[in-house]
Amino acid sequence: MAMSRRKTERLLSLVVCLLSARRYLTASQIRAAVPGYPDSFDAFKRMFERDKDELRELGIPLETGTNSATDDEAGYRIPRQAYELPEIRLEPDEAVMVGLAARAWRQAELSGAAEGALLKLRAAGIDAEDTTQPGIEPRLQTGEAAFGPLWEAVKDKRPVSFSYVAAGRSAAQQRQLEPWGVVSRRGRWYVVGYDRDRGAERVFRLSRIHGAVSFTGKAGSVTVPDGTDVRAAVHDWDIQSPARGTCVLRVRQDAGFGLRRHQLSEQPADEPGWDILEVEYASDSDWWAEHLASFGADVVVLEPADLREAVIGRLKGALA
Repeated sequence: MAMSRRKTERLLSLVVCLLSARRYLTASQIRAAVPGYPDSFDAFKRMFERDKDELRELGIPLETGTNSATDDEAGYRIPRQAYELPEIRLEPDEAVMVGLAARAWRQAELSGAAEGALLKLRAAGIDAEDTTQPGIEPRLQTGEAAFGPLWEAVKDKRPVSFSYVAAGRSAAQQRQLEPWGVVSRRGRWYVVGYDRDRGAERVFRLSRIHGAVSFTGKAGSVTVPDGTDVRAAVHDWDIQSPARGTCVLRVRQDAGFGLRRHQLSEQPADEPGWDILEVEYASDSDWWAEHLASFGADVVVLEPADLREAVIGRLKGALA
C-alpha cells in the first residue's frame, strides 16, 4: 500500500529531526518538533512507536540512549555516520528513475516539512545541524571500455562481435553475440544475449572483453525473446561461478549495517565495541575492496591476506 503524503512528511521530518540533533531527543521534544503528531500524548506515543518500527524496517538505524547519567528519560537519535551510505552504483534504467525522482523531490513541498523540523528544534534551544535534503546525485559509473558500445548495441538491437577471454583460459576467442541486456551484479558488469556460434543464451563479463566491440549488423536486427530476464540470467551464472569466497571482517558495532545484512556469521570480537563478521563476496572483485575501504576505520579486513592488502592500498591512496 502506498504511503500517504501526510505520513511521508511526518517520517521525513522525524528523520531530519533525529539526524540533525547532536544529542538524544526525548519523546516530548520530538513531539514538539515534528509536525503531524496528535495532541493527545497517548495517541502520540502509539503513532511514534509505529513510526519507529517503520524507520527500522526501512533500514534507518534508530538509537536509544541518554545524554548523561543524570537523565531520567531515554531519548532517540539517528547517528549520522551510520545513516550515510557509501557510493551507490546504479544500473542505467535505475539511474534514469532515480534522476526523475530526485528532480521531483527537489520541487516538492516535502522540503518544507524537513525545514520546519529544524526550525522548531532551534527554537526549542536544541543545537541542530544543517542537512541537505535529499542531496541525490545519481551517477552511473563503469570502468569497462566495452560498456558504451554494448549499451548502444542493446538500445539499437544490433549484433556485435568481440574478443573474449573466458575464466580458466589464457587465449581469447572471438564471439558473435545478439545482445539482450547489460546489467550490473555485485559491482561487476555483464552482457547477456544469444551466442550465434554456440546457438544458445550466454553471459559475458565485460572485464574479460579484450579490445574493441564491433557492430556486425543493422539496428533492429536483434530480437529479444519474450519473457527474457537478463538479471535472472546473470544471477544464475554468477552463483555457479567458482570465483567466490568468504572474508572475515572486524566491524565496529555501530557501523557496517549494509555488510551485516549479508553476513554468514557474527560474533563479538575480543576488543569491546567490535564484532567479527564472515561475509561472502566475489573473490576477484576490485569493487569489493573499494566498498570495504569506503567504511574507513570502521571495518578492518582480517582474512584473506590479498583482500586485506587491496583495501589497505586503497586507503593509502585516498590519504595520498
